[in-house]
Amino acid sequence: MSLSLRHARLSALLLALCLLFTGQALTAPQRAAAADPGYLMVHFTGEGSTNQQMYLSHSTDGLHWNDLNGGGMVLRSTVGTRGVRDPAFVRSPDGSKYWIIATDLCIGCGQDWAGSINNGSRNLVVWESTDLVTWSQPRLLNVAGAIPDGRNAWAPEAIWNPATNDYVLYWATNVPLNGATKHRIYYARTSDFRTITTPQPYIVRPGSQEIIDTQIVEMPSGVGNYRYVRASGDGQITLEGSNSILGTWTNLGNLSGIGLTGAQVEGPMWMKFNGTNKWALYVDQYASGRGYLPVVTTNPSDPASYQIPASGSYNMGGTKKRHGWILNLTSAEESRVLARWPNTAANRLQSYNFQDRYVRHTNFDVRIDPGVSPAEDAQFRLRPGLAGTGTVSFESVNMPGYFLRHSNYDFQLVYNDGTAQFAADATFRKVAGLADSTWSSFQSYNFPDRYIRHYAYELRLDPITTTTGRSDATFRVTN
Repeated sequence: MSLSLRHARLSALLLALCLLFTGQALTAPQRAAAADPGYLMVHFTGEGSTNQQMYLSHSTDGLHWNDLNGGGMVLRSTVGTRGVRDPAFVRSPDGSKYWIIATDLCIGCGQDWAGSINNGSRNLVVWESTDLVTWSQPRLLNVAGAIPDGRNAWAPEAIWNPATNDYVLYWATNVPLNGATKHRIYYARTSDFRTITTPQPYIVRPGSQEIIDTQIVEMPSGVGNYRYVRASGDGQITLEGSNSILGTWTNLGNLSGIGLTGAQVEGPMWMKFNGTNKWALYVDQYASGRGYLPVVTTNPSDPASYQIPASGSYNMGGTKKRHGWILNLTSAEESRVLARWPNTAANRLQSYNFQDRYVRHTNFDVRIDPGVSPAEDAQFRLRPGLAGTGTVSFESVNMPGYFLRHSNYDFQLVYNDGTAQFAADATFRKVAGLADSTWSSFQSYNFPDRYIRHYAYELRLDPITTTTGRSDATFRVTN
């Protein structure tokens, strides 16, 4: 072989090796970026008017959870009992619409258990969205009013039924019937969560046995013998299988074999791990007050396959997770959710010239006051501006979705309606304080000659031309 030929072959070999390693370097980030998106849990956290609201948590692996929004609520019910429990996500088959449906119930804030069992709300609370981050105002959906002597409506769930091309909405209602007053599961059909068909009995246990919590998961072909498996809290965590949502269901057993009975846990919540035929059935440890525990299985229809993971192999995050629902996210959904609810700190705005006073909302009006109670009325999250980069918007901590907004140069706390006008009115540029550059002032986005200031303790949007005005328009962002 000639020397020149050897050099040519050696050069070709080196070039091939370079291309190989270059290709690996270029494709490795693409493979990492193609990793499955994570999971979104909606839940409540306990009793009282603050904990019985909507909270979100995110997980990348389905077992380790991070609280979104700094562990604060993301939606607050302003209808019915003004409290919500047992939420469920519903995603339309084409992914163009989402709903959250929840129990209208607020224990310890105007209701007790006896009253809510025997004369509770017959309504569900419903939120609606087209993007999973901008939600409608809550509304009430009466589901138990048409049930003779139906006394409440608890723990709603819904699943798309391809057999009828609509949703099967199901929930528990306490009803005296056939000599027994107990909770039974009823169902109705709906296409929009605004109107429903006449409720019908769905799951009734014999004798005096109640059933309150139930959730259905659809199985992929080849796993178990049933297309659907449901888990219910009925004295046990009972598993049943069926090939039709409204068809006949077969009792498969329960979780007592691993020491989990209905006396210990409730609120079963399904989750399928991405990319594998493996599921977690989360159960709420209500009896011991510890929130959710994952139980894992590769065949939901086989009670013997369920296992409790070692305690160090999962982490539920900083807040207690109570009866909720888990959504497997798409990449686009995950990006939107994480951008909307980062763990932004809760802050207060302290007045420069009345330093014992802070910006607060009261009956949706906005002013500066001392000694604000509850303290959350004076707490806001400084979000990226709704209307432009390099700006801020002020979202209420205890009224999430509500922002400080000017209208006719007066300020109110208003729910974000998603319009460009709202975004502009609720957006400000944070600049050096007009009275002290170590503090801050906030310039209007759409009226840049005007600033947030207080006048007679009320918040206004004014042009600033005097020394007093500069002091009135200066604030400190503090925790």
